[in-house]
Amino acid sequence: MIFSRHLCSYTPLALLCAGLIGQSHAASISEWEGCSPIPADVERLACYDRVSGRSQPAVEPVFPASDLIEPQTDSSSAMTEPAPVGPKLLSALSRHWELDDEAKQGAFLFRPHHANYFLPLKYSSSPNNTPFQGTLIQPDLGLDKLETELQLSFKIKGMEGVFGHDNVDLWFGYTSTSFWQAYNTSISAPFRETNYEPEMMLVFRTNYSLGGFRGRFINLGLAHQSNGRSEGLSRSWNRVYTQFGFERDNLALLIRPWVRLPESDGDDDNPDIEDYMGHGDVLAVYRKGRNAYSLLLRNNLRTSDNRGALKLNWSFPLVGRLKGYVQYFNGYGESLIDYNHKQQSFGFGVSLTEGM
Repeated sequence: MIFSRHLCSYTPLALLCAGLIGQSHAASISEWEGCSPIPADVERLACYDRVSGRSQPAVEPVFPASDLIEPQTDSSSAMTEPAPVGPKLLSALSRHWELDDEAKQGAFLFRPHHANYFLPLKYSSSPNNTPFQGTLIQPDLGLDKLETELQLSFKIKGMEGVFGHDNVDLWFGYTSTSFWQAYNTSISAPFRETNYEPEMMLVFRTNYSLGGFRGRFINLGLAHQSNGRSEGLSRSWNRVYTQFGFERDNLALLIRPWVRLPESDGDDDNPDIEDYMGHGDVLAVYRKGRNAYSLLLRNNLRTSDNRGALKLNWSFPLVGRLKGYVQYFNGYGESLIDYNHKQQSFGFGVSLTEGM
């Protein structure tokens, strides 16, 4: 990981540098802010140069010619100056899964997987007291509607070029999501539920068009999810899935059908979990500047006993890399202990990284 940064890589100084050394032009604040989250120095500086109108010096290209922005000329005039040539800007999907050669950062490096966030205030319309009856939480000392939520998620590339193919990478991911009754002092403010989800993912880079979208990857995954509880409160399942990643401009679309791996009747803590969690999900993520909006949908696709869930997230800039984070959930399965319980919840907090 490169820790040194060029002085002009910080947004205020980049604006000053662009004004002093290049040709300025009218640009919106969102255009400037759109460059800030780009992690690679070369790409971020190229973005600032493009927004400011600064022409880049003629240098030997460091990327393959096929990955550069082609110069554009006006055929009506032989004297028309060609547009500056620079490395292409990487999409959100490419940065997240390292789908282009320029995005590759090698193996054994911690990267964000799903969103990393903390919601100090989260309100639920219908807390699920049922699983806790007869335990610490008595009927007259139930769950508070107000709690907090914390999610930590990362992934590591274990191998580049699996099976000798440059377009296939092996990833490992881990996500933990905790629901904390932080304000419920009547029952000693416990963590009522924590879900743990390790994953193994084989990611194939693709490049095809479908319905106006560009197909960027196919992900073959194996996921285990459980809450680490003893019998009575134990919830767990294992899935194999295929995820298809598409993008179009600032919109990313991820479609993920899955199949649950069977368990013996004596070991299955939740045999009807697919009736509520369905057989797959669809995630849409739209980015505008430093704002990101996402929609997650699940459904069991049944005409009778139809069940599913909807989750909306919005992240927006606060200070530096810290972002505000708003989350709305409606349906079944917000956590494993709630897989067969329907509720609505609304939370507000902060995030450090966005997810896919």
